[in-house]
Amino acid sequence: MFKLSILDKASFFLVILGALNWGSIGILNFNFIYFLVGGTPFILRIIYVLVFLAAIDLLYLLVKGNVIKVKS
Repeated sequence: MFKLSILDKASFFLVILGALNWGSIGILNFNFIYFLVGGTPFILRIIYVLVFLAAIDLLYLLVKGNVIKVKS
């Protein structure tokens, strides 16, 4: 087992936030992130890109921790 960095912990938070937001959109037709930032398109885009980068970081974390075996 290895220690999680601050970046990894932030990635977990952002991915969970993104998943909850998509769930609220699908079930309730309510965009929680849009509500939080007041609908500013530029800030929304930044948050969505950060959630995407966080998901990429978590995929890398899975590969680094040998949870997913990647053939080389």
